[in-house]
This record gives sequence, C-alpha cells and structure tokens, in this order.
Amino acid sequence: MPRSKPQQLETKERYTLLNEFWTTIALLENVDEIKNFFKDLLSETEALMLARRFRIAQLIYAGWSYEKIEKSLHTSTATIATVHSWLDGGFGGYIGGMARLKVELKRQESIQTKKKQATDPSSFEYLKKKYPLHFLLFNIADDVKYRLPKRLRK
Repeated sequence: MPRSKPQQLETKERYTLLNEFWTTIALLENVDEIKNFFKDLLSETEALMLARRFRIAQLIYAGWSYEKIEKSLHTSTATIATVHSWLDGGFGGYIGGMARLKVELKRQESIQTKKKQATDPSSFEYLKKKYPLHFLLFNIADDVKYRLPKRLRK
C-alpha cells in the first residue's frame, strides 16, 4: 500500500477518516473483538512494532535506562527516544493505558488466585463450593458482591 502524507488530505477528510477509525475501535466490546480487528488490519510485524512501543513506554516509566531497554528489546535508541518524547509530550495515552493495564492485570491475577483456591481441597473457597448449603450466607454475600452491573450482563 503506497504511503500518503497526512498533509495531502483535506482537513475535513482527514478528520472524518480518523474519527471513524477511533469510533470503530471504541465500539469493539471485548479483547477478542479488538484482537480480531487488529489482526485483520495490521500485519504481525506492525502489531509487534506497536506492542514494543508500548513496552518501551512501560520500561521508561518504570525508570529503565535506554541501554537496558535497548539490550532487552533489541531496539534502537532512536525508537526509545521517540517513544520517550511521546511519553513526555504526548496526549497522556501511554500513561492512561498503562494505568488501566495495571488495574486489569491485578483483576486477572485475583481471578486466577480464586480459581486456584477453588480447586485446592484445603481452601475455604473449595469448601464453599463443595458444601453450598453449609455456606449459604457466604455464597449469597459473594453473589451480591460480585454481580455485574445490569448493563454488562448479557
């Protein structure tokens, strides 16, 4: 696909294209839909390139040196510097994404921990599932506590 310079597009057309693109991404509802969309849109190399930029931003934010990032990810210092400039002077997308990712990873970790506890015969979670009537009040409280909001239930 030949490259076109953004300056060659009319402002209104450029705005319309980008607005439709961002809106489409925002309307995707789960990780699988987003993954499939980007698999169709990007080559594997392009997807990895974007993922590496995000990882570089995470490492810079974590305080890693350019040299350490360069050795770890096998990337150039120019790429690291570019990402660093976007991280410092951008629109806050990297930082917002990193904050949300951190929250989501903690949530996923707690789910995995609960699943692990539910299969461990000596755990309280396992006993609650094995003998539901003995732990009826606990189970009701858990159901109320972890119930999804109505708009998210399907």
